[in-house]
Amino acid sequence: MVKDKLSQTVMILLCISAIIGVTVYSKDDTETLQYFPLDQTYQFLSADTLLTLLQETSNDQYRISWQTNSELDEPVYLRQDVSLLYMDGVLKGINGVWKEDVEDLTLTKDFEESDSSHFQAITLHHGEIHYPDDEIKSIQTMSNDYLYVIDSPHTPLESFRQPKNKFQRDWKQTIDHATQQQLQYTWKRWIEEAEIDINRYQLVPLVEIVNFQSEAIPGLGQEATDRIMGQLWEGLYRNYILPVSSSPEQLHQPMPLILMEKQNDHLIVLFQNEEKELERLYQVYSN
Repeated sequence: MVKDKLSQTVMILLCISAIIGVTVYSKDDTETLQYFPLDQTYQFLSADTLLTLLQETSNDQYRISWQTNSELDEPVYLRQDVSLLYMDGVLKGINGVWKEDVEDLTLTKDFEESDSSHFQAITLHHGEIHYPDDEIKSIQTMSNDYLYVIDSPHTPLESFRQPKNKFQRDWKQTIDHATQQQLQYTWKRWIEEAEIDINRYQLVPLVEIVNFQSEAIPGLGQEATDRIMGQLWEGLYRNYILPVSSSPEQLHQPMPLILMEKQNDHLIVLFQNEEKELERLYQVYSN
């Protein structure tokens, strides 16, 4: 009975958060993110995304810090980082910056929220290197972080990444179940509308593509995987990130779903645009 009440409470709170979530967005400009052949002579010294529960504030809210940091071994023509934040499977905010002739970038945004939730952030760290004769190469890596925040009127405010006791395990299970139920319903509707045979595809939620940073797509090498990920981010930036971020009030879209064709021919990205209509991106695995 207690667990049923907990599940019902979380489901209601998730629905409310999806509607009235605080918009978090910071961007200096709308510079295009473009993939070029990867440059193996440069490397990232560090690349991190960090979500931190800071403090409880007034009006039954709490403050969270959303940070990204990245540093190259030397300055390049253009540095660009873009980070996406999801709250219970729904887009909470976009944070991005680009600068010329620098090696490091730092982004920090604090925001207030209420209620128990699961926050997930994924970041692309990107650099553009220009050589003589108009030769352009790029460098990229991804990072991510996630955080569960338990805001219950009966217990102190707390956060965790991995549950350490039964109380945290129960809350994690309840939040995950409610979030997955909503996302699975949305993704199923998208797939049916797009008339896609899912038996041909591996289904990957957007925040999970960070796994391909260190694990190649099955049947492909890491070099090909890195190229596909770079081209994927270019498409996401142009067709998903920029249109939504140009109208911050249009946030709260469900997390995009990526369908990776099992024969390694192409991938499809399904997402909801700023008009709340289904969009499809089709990317062929070209060399």
